[in-house]
Amino acid sequence: MKSVLLVDDDNIVLLGTGVRLKSMGYTVFTAKDAVSAVSAVVKNQPDIIVLDVSIPAGDGFLVAERLQKLVGSAATPIIFITASANPNLRERAMKMGASGFLQKPFDATLLADTIESALSPGDNWMQSRGPLAQASGL
Repeated sequence: MKSVLLVDDDNIVLLGTGVRLKSMGYTVFTAKDAVSAVSAVVKNQPDIIVLDVSIPAGDGFLVAERLQKLVGSAATPIIFITASANPNLRERAMKMGASGFLQKPFDATLLADTIESALSPGDNWMQSRGPLAQASGL
């Protein structure tokens, strides 16, 4: 069973998205800020991380930069999520090698498709421009 670390400071997002992911067969770990996110990655070694850009104690990009420097987590795929409409965030995520970028509110099926795509060997949202492109106009 694949595991997902879901990082968001919004309890509704954590609960709702966590329940959906569990119903799809994933083991779900959660964190609400940058410090607990890094700690949860070290402790749980998730297969993939769904990471909100705006979280307390740092932001999602800072967390991703820290994880890229940690042995054992540098290759863990990251899907960024955000409520911000700032187009520079998507570009920044792409430059960091993100496996996906979703705008809130997002469809649970789209998230599941993005996770599956990111966990598929050799697949990359920047190259395939699959379900993410259709939903976001890429």
